[in-house]
This record gives sequence, C-alpha cells and structure tokens, in this order.
Amino acid sequence: MLKQRLITALVLAPMTLAGVFLLPLPGFELFVAAAMLLGAWEWSQLAGFERLASRLTFSGGLGVLLGLCIVIKPWVPVQLLMLLSVLFWLLALSWVVSYPGVSVWHARSSRLAIGYLVLISSWFALVELKRLDQGGVLILLLLLLVWASDIGAYISGKAWGHNKLAPNVSPGKTREGLWGGLLCCVLVGAVYGLARELPLLQLVYLVVLSLCTGLASVLGDLFESMLKRHQGIKDSGCMLPGHGGVLDRIDSLTAAAPVFVLGIWLIA
Repeated sequence: MLKQRLITALVLAPMTLAGVFLLPLPGFELFVAAAMLLGAWEWSQLAGFERLASRLTFSGGLGVLLGLCIVIKPWVPVQLLMLLSVLFWLLALSWVVSYPGVSVWHARSSRLAIGYLVLISSWFALVELKRLDQGGVLILLLLLLVWASDIGAYISGKAWGHNKLAPNVSPGKTREGLWGGLLCCVLVGAVYGLARELPLLQLVYLVVLSLCTGLASVLGDLFESMLKRHQGIKDSGCMLPGHGGVLDRIDSLTAAAPVFVLGIWLIA
C-alpha cells in the first residue's frame, strides 16, 4: 500500500504543479473542472446513488454547470459565493460535531445539492487564485498548507496520538495529530511570509490565515469521512491506487480553498 501511495503521489504531484504553473487561465479552468467532474462521479455515491444512470446524471449536471460558470464567470459575484461557502462549512462543522444525530444532510437531495456547492465553489476559488498576481505561487502555498496539515497530523498522531478528535466520524484522527498539523501550517505560512519579506502586520495575518486554512482542511476531511461512514464505504473511489478516490485527495482542499481566497483578498 505504501509503495502504491508513493508511486501515485510521484505521478500526481508533477501533474498538479504543471497544471498550476504551465497552463494559461483557460486551460487551468478546464484542468480544475476535470478534477471536479471526477469528484462529482464519486460524490454521487456519497449522496446515496448507486445506479449508473443516476451517477452519470449527477456528474453530467455538474459538467453543464461548470461549463456555464466558465461562460458567465465575469458576472458571478465570487466574493459572495466564497462567503456563502465559508458559512456552509461552519454549518458542516456542527453536523460533524453532532454526528450521528439526524440532520438535514441525511436526505439524498441535500447531499446532492451540497456536492454541487462544494465542488463549484472550490472551482471558483482555485480559478480566482490563478487570476491574481503571483496566482500560481498562491495556489502552491494553499496546496502546501493542505499537505502540511495532513502530513503533520499523520506524523504527530502516530507519535503522540491518544485522544480521539472525532471518534464517531473518523476514529483514526487524534487531537494531538490536529495540533501537529496546525503547527506545520503555521510554520509554512511563517516561512513563506519571511521569504517574501512581508511587513510584520501582514506576516502575522498570513500566519493566522494559514492556521484557519489548516483548520478548514481538517474539516473538509472530516466532512467527507462523515459521508463515507453514513454510506458504509471506506474510500470515495478507487481511481488513485493507494489513495482511494479523487475526493479522498481533494476533500481537504474543497474546504480550505474558499477560506484561503477570502483571507488573501483581505490581505490584499
């Protein structure tokens, strides 16, 4: 399993970085849309649909919406969309904390609507970052924060983890792992800020934003784990050997991206 994870990561990482830095904005929009479409295919199963026709309909619907978004993007109030997305994730936090309590998200229609919101807002967030000055670098910083949160949590959890973070949702995650992941996010943000020679106030703000982004990435992971547990499945899919599905790789990013974009706008 470890060998498969490493091989898959060695393929995915250069592909992702090439898409971020080498593709022009129109190509990047399609690149991210393709990832979201793969995520939509897996999300249809999390929503409780098993028939091929139903899953294809959901995925095709997202494809149509993303195509429409590309056309009408200049007129979309992206800041409002990002704010709504962040508010949704605060609501999702209450669902994760109260699981397995009955909630509105249990309905299949609710989970389908949530899937559209999560995937489309993530697409807008990444595209908006790409449009900014030094957009490729900012996307890389976002990815590093998500990866740092994940890797730091894994190492800290293995070394010192004793207290469960959310046992009803993800029994393997610990509070010690959470703190280790957040510490890594703070370090990534601080190193980036110092390398860019940011003024002290902006440096402090960036560190706080890195911390918030790390927290959001953990929430994204927990939320997908909750949906998988509700459906009784281990992985969202099997497209990525050793890693599970595409959603298993981008679940943290879907929550972290809107938070990061809002924070970057405030810094600017």
